[in-house]
Amino acid sequence: MTSSVPAVLAERRHQLILRALRAGGPAAVTDLSEQLGVSPATIRRDLVKLEEDGLLTRVHGGAVVEEGDQPFAEVAEVRVNEKDAIAERAAAMIEDGQSVLLDIGTTAYRLARQLHGRRLTVITSNLVVYEELADDEGIELVLLGGMVRREYRSLVGFLTEDNLRQLHADWLFLGTSGVRPGGQVMDTTVVEVPVKRAMIKAGEKVVLLADAAKFPGHGMAKVCGPEDLDAVVTDEPVDAATRASFQEAGVEVVVTGKVQT
Repeated sequence: MTSSVPAVLAERRHQLILRALRAGGPAAVTDLSEQLGVSPATIRRDLVKLEEDGLLTRVHGGAVVEEGDQPFAEVAEVRVNEKDAIAERAAAMIEDGQSVLLDIGTTAYRLARQLHGRRLTVITSNLVVYEELADDEGIELVLLGGMVRREYRSLVGFLTEDNLRQLHADWLFLGTSGVRPGGQVMDTTVVEVPVKRAMIKAGEKVVLLADAAKFPGHGMAKVCGPEDLDAVVTDEPVDAATRASFQEAGVEVVVTGKVQT
């Protein structure tokens, strides 16, 4: 038991280092050492390991991370109450006996937690959703195949896309990294985009789950336009420009408990 403790502590330090770098930009070894309460030598070893894993770049006296997709464990701790409110409203859209396609991401996971005890078919490439619902015998659970993205707990690639071409779902609940004022749905990771597009084709009704931080959020890769959506569920009123884009495309905007007009 005791031999695993250093590894656990190191893993936690690595999460905190990455979070600090994403929040504040480049950081010096001495600053990270003070923040985490460990020696500069320990921080330097951590930075070497994280650079070997491709998670940061060491610079003179410290390190920096490029903007990109954050690991699932980090994102899962952010805006949990808002995500739960969105998930609860989304779950109310679903009728027993229907099929539901759940995207990757933490909001889809919060929605899965709302589905316990329901008589549904759930299809997903989200490994955390699978783990959440695996023991619920009332739910027919379909796990899509594919290559595993370990950090973000998802399945991607041509196998995932091929699986989706053979399926149809009553609902797709889609996640996003950001929504542009023109209503374009964006993602930070190019490898996820083909899977998301295949999900959109497989869904009868497409609902975007996006908390207020996603307007505009971030992301360099376009997943779809507003014309591909049926509804958006969010926790705060959407800005005027984005709302106009959604209205023009006939997209219903649901603000946790009410419809935005």
